[in-house]
Amino acid sequence: MNFRRGSRDEPEINLIPFIDVLLVVLIFLMLSTTYSKFTELQIKLPLADAEQQRDYPKEVIVAVSSDGRYMINKAAVSGRSIEALGIALVQAAKAGKDSVIIISADASATHQSVITVMEAARRSGFTQITFATQSTAQAGVR
Repeated sequence: MNFRRGSRDEPEINLIPFIDVLLVVLIFLMLSTTYSKFTELQIKLPLADAEQQRDYPKEVIVAVSSDGRYMINKAAVSGRSIEALGIALVQAAKAGKDSVIIISADASATHQSVITVMEAARRSGFTQITFATQSTAQAGVR
């Protein structure tokens, strides 16, 4: 004896669980992706175990390469003198003298290259200078 009627329901595909899984994968990929601030200059930051870098709204990032070239906010500086760096720092500082100068120097950059940036910032009237480093945990991954 067959108690079922002759009409059969067609199965339908439910897309909501599929979309949920895709969103979880997308969020995982977004969180696990690392971004590099400077792709123009290949620099290797010195190691330090310090607190996480704070996000400065008025930051001016100065990159110093191992061969002594300078970039300020991804723009190359034509000269290597203190005066040329000072002029470029003043032009890049949108917040004026309240800007924070972040020196991101290669680990093999000369000491004089970093001191030149610090002296240019001092002569231009900037009082807040900090250094970018990478933690030892990040260095072990690379």
